[in-house]
Amino acid sequence: MTTFRIGEAAELLGVSADTVRRWIDSGRLAASRDDQGHRSVSGADLAAFARERASAPDAGSGTSSARNRLRGIVTAITKDQVMAQVDLQVGPFRVVSLMSREAVDELGLEVGSLGTAVVKSTNVVVERADR
Repeated sequence: MTTFRIGEAAELLGVSADTVRRWIDSGRLAASRDDQGHRSVSGADLAAFARERASAPDAGSGTSSARNRLRGIVTAITKDQVMAQVDLQVGPFRVVSLMSREAVDELGLEVGSLGTAVVKSTNVVVERADR
């Protein structure tokens, strides 16, 4: 059975280790102690908790068939006369979007503003990551 230490669970959930500890202490997230006395969370429990958190409606998200919503901060915008590249930092991940310059201007996007990358794709590759 795959288990995750508090820090690993926090990184995967995009929160601090203290937040994960509070969730465990309040009973929101199940954990057990390993042979050294460290708390760990089973992969199945962590996945269920992540699904539960993800199913909560996103504030201001309206109705959409897209299920992949990644909230982050705009870190860079490169514009030419027609197109623009917008970089978002979503936790530890960089998400890049190419769009029209007009769309960037209409959305009022600027470095430092919040943005949500909405991804709808029929081709998503999942790789197993080694820890």
